[in-house]
Amino acid sequence: MTSTTEVKKALRKQIRAAKNAVPFCEKLSRSETLMAQVEKLEQFQNARTVLLYWSMDDEVQTHDFVNRWYKEKRLLLPCVDGDDLRLRQYTGPECMQAGEQFGIGEPTGPEFTDLESIDMIIVPGVAFDREGNRMGRGRGFYDRLLSTTPHAFKVGVAFGFQMVELVPTEPFDIKMNKVIHE
Repeated sequence: MTSTTEVKKALRKQIRAAKNAVPFCEKLSRSETLMAQVEKLEQFQNARTVLLYWSMDDEVQTHDFVNRWYKEKRLLLPCVDGDDLRLRQYTGPECMQAGEQFGIGEPTGPEFTDLESIDMIIVPGVAFDREGNRMGRGRGFYDRLLSTTPHAFKVGVAFGFQMVELVPTEPFDIKMNKVIHE
């Protein structure tokens, strides 16, 4: 019998190969279409405070989206701190620095701790299914963070090849309210 860990490992490998097969310029244009769908969501339009992510090259790209919206909404980005994510507000391109652990862009400034005020969270993932299940990179960063924001509307964003029939889940995995995908 195959363990959940082995199934997740194989799925991560499969998705990584699919991501690597798509040129970055294509990921960028496909991301614009996906993020335009996010903008149309009523939950996004009504949100005052939105937590999202500063994308890595293999993820749905968010840099343009962040720069388009940060003056109109309070946008938060995660910063890796050991095994946890701390939140800071994005106040413009000049506030960014390379994160210590992974080199992902992170905002400087004070930590944002008013988790109750987060209306919406846009979540990256390796794979999603139609039931809203999400599989991340395996470190549990987002599951720990999402468990502290149960009231926020959670939206996964994914390229078509990241949608799978069934994401193997464990009790601590947090479901998305919606998954926007191609």
